[in-house]
Amino acid sequence: MAARAALRRRFWASVPARLRLLRAATVLLAAALAALLLVAGVSALGTWSSVADRDAPRTTSAADLNLALNDMDAQAANILLANGDAGRGRLGTPYEKAVGFYGDARKEIGHDLRALAVAGQGSRADEKTVESLTDGFAEYQELIGRALENDGHRGGKSAALADYRRATDLLRIRLLPAARTLVSSNDAAFDAEYDSARSTLSAQLVTVLALGALLLSVLGVLQWYLARSFRRILNPGVLGATVCALVSVILGAQLLSASADRLRVARHDAFDSVVALSRARAIAYDANADESRYLLDPQRRGRYEDAFLAKSQQLYGLKGATLATYDTDLVTTWGTYRTDPHDLRFTGEFRRELDNVTFPGERAAAERTVETYAVYERDDRSVRALLESGKERQAVEFCMGWRPGTSNAHFGAWMAALDKVAGINRAHFTSSVRDGRSAVTDLLPWAAGSWARRCSWRRWACDRGWRSTAEVRACRGPVRHVSASRASSRSSERCSLRRVVSLMVWAS
Repeated sequence: MAARAALRRRFWASVPARLRLLRAATVLLAAALAALLLVAGVSALGTWSSVADRDAPRTTSAADLNLALNDMDAQAANILLANGDAGRGRLGTPYEKAVGFYGDARKEIGHDLRALAVAGQGSRADEKTVESLTDGFAEYQELIGRALENDGHRGGKSAALADYRRATDLLRIRLLPAARTLVSSNDAAFDAEYDSARSTLSAQLVTVLALGALLLSVLGVLQWYLARSFRRILNPGVLGATVCALVSVILGAQLLSASADRLRVARHDAFDSVVALSRARAIAYDANADESRYLLDPQRRGRYEDAFLAKSQQLYGLKGATLATYDTDLVTTWGTYRTDPHDLRFTGEFRRELDNVTFPGERAAAERTVETYAVYERDDRSVRALLESGKERQAVEFCMGWRPGTSNAHFGAWMAALDKVAGINRAHFTSSVRDGRSAVTDLLPWAAGSWARRCSWRRWACDRGWRSTAEVRACRGPVRHVSASRASSRSSERCSLRRVVSLMVWAS
């Protein structure tokens, strides 16, 4: 009881003690709020740096690797198919384009493997996967090199085909599954980083609002106490400090909520579509390669035909469809969708993209992608029909030709449409990152600047409010029948009160 009484006398019994207590509470809450805003701003900038410079690039590098592996194998098949017999009967334009695309894909794979090796440091599983991919890719290049060398000799097509079979089997059994594993693991790591960042931002927002409410409450109590003790309706210094504190809380909350919103747009609205479209592009190149393999290797035609259908189902899934019924079912379900965009009777990557349409122009671009895909699918049936009718040369020319109306020309139009959709999502991902960073760099200085403005309120109050004769008289209030010694004591106490209140205004 004695200790409690001592604490009461020290912190609450007198007016100076109460003012010192309110000052301490104000200073502590203001310092905590300022520190939290600073930490939140630095943390948000760190999150955006991780998203833009680490998480997204390593995921797209893994997706690009998956695509380049499919492209390289497709172009190897196209080279063998277009070369004829050691150059005799060669299809000039298709062969030259295939050689150029093959070299580009090989360079892209080397670049992506180096980037993933750096990004995978610290994750033993990713390091092992990249090592396995690097070793497997070296073996794959050796097999393809032997196939191309054998194909350069007359009568060497059979030996070249045997080497190519081993190479493409290696690709399908080892390299592509490992590349897809890297895409999944890096995308999962990005998602975990996103979930952690969102949770942190939410916790910081709640804490800022709680601290801001406490600080404003203490300033409100201080304003009320000064009005009661010194008979002023409003204290200008405390009022200015309250306004500045309110501005800091509002700007801090806006900073955190804007960062969380931009992060959601970047990760889910934009980047999810980027990953899905990258996957669709890789599947498309693999399906196109299956078409070339179908023409190149008569012994495996049944296998490659089934593989082409499986990849078509991954892109635009139609339950129970075969190659004979696929085109009709596609036209029917797509017509239903065009009548009612909410009635999607298909699955696959195209369905996933249409379910995640967010940005202006994205839906029209995605629909254009499906329409160009349907044209390419019809071309595939034309290729198979020509081959079945004994017109193998015409089938190869139509499959690999780049003239308008040929299969490769339509494939190029399909990829251009796919790239447009991906470009829309990449642009919005980039703009979301930029806006998220701007929200921090633009709002944080204003929130911090409000604390400096509070100091100017302190100087203004000290210079104008606490030294006026009228205020001293208001502080004294009505005094009757007071002795000289007691009046002197009260005057001294009021001087002390003015000094304490001045400190309170400075702290606010």
